[in-house]
This record gives sequence, C-alpha cells and structure tokens, in this order.
Amino acid sequence: MTGATVSLAGWLTIVRLSLHVLAATIWVGGTLVLAGLIPTVRELGDGATLKVARAFGRMSWPAFWTLVATGIWNYLAVAHGTIAASWMIAFSVKMICVLVAGYGAYRHTRATSASARGMYAGVSALGSILALVLGVALAG
Repeated sequence: MTGATVSLAGWLTIVRLSLHVLAATIWVGGTLVLAGLIPTVRELGDGATLKVARAFGRMSWPAFWTLVATGIWNYLAVAHGTIAASWMIAFSVKMICVLVAGYGAYRHTRATSASARGMYAGVSALGSILALVLGVALAG
C-alpha cells in the first residue's frame, strides 16, 4: 500500500458497526450453536428443550431488532453518495433474507409439530447466513 493512508474509523462508526456485529454474533452464531446443542439438551429430559429455547429467545429477539435498527443506521451512513447498482441489488437481497430469517424464526416459535419447527428453523438459519454473507459483501 504505497502512498495510501490508512486511518481508524470514527467513534460513531465504531459503535454502529460493533453493535451490528455483536447482534449478528448472537442471532446467527447463537442459532448455529443452539442447533448443535439441541440433541444433547433433549437428553436432559422433558421440557429442557423448551426452557433452553425460551432462554435463547430472550437474547436472540433483542439481537434481531438491534440488527434491524443498526442495519437502518448502516444504510443511512452510506446512502449519501453514488451507490453502485450491484450494491443496491445485494442490499435488497439482504433485506429479503433478513425478512425471511425473522419470519422463519417467528414461525418456528409458533409451530406445533416437530417437522414444522425444523423446517422454519432451517428457513431462519438459511436466511440469517445469507444475510450475514451479503453484509460482508456490502462492507466493500
């Protein structure tokens, strides 16, 4: 990097992006960790899975809404200049993935059969992972 000056982000950018990444860590990372733990949790007896799921929900839903809020904040922080069409397409697809993830998670919590819970968990996980990957792409 000859001739280029690299500097730190401003404090507001650091706060905005740190909150977004922390919330994504809880929402996406927690979902994947929980998926790996559920078989073991089931062995703990009746009701254990529901207790763990509810405890996760108390952390994951605030993280989801933090992602939405900081995502809007992120968009407003970059939407003041010329934005490439490819960026806008990726952003739009990411927003669809966020909606799919939230819808899948909500329906997962309301499902009455194991197969429906599994299907909606998969929908939510896939939407979440795709939103995360597109978020990395949007960071440029």
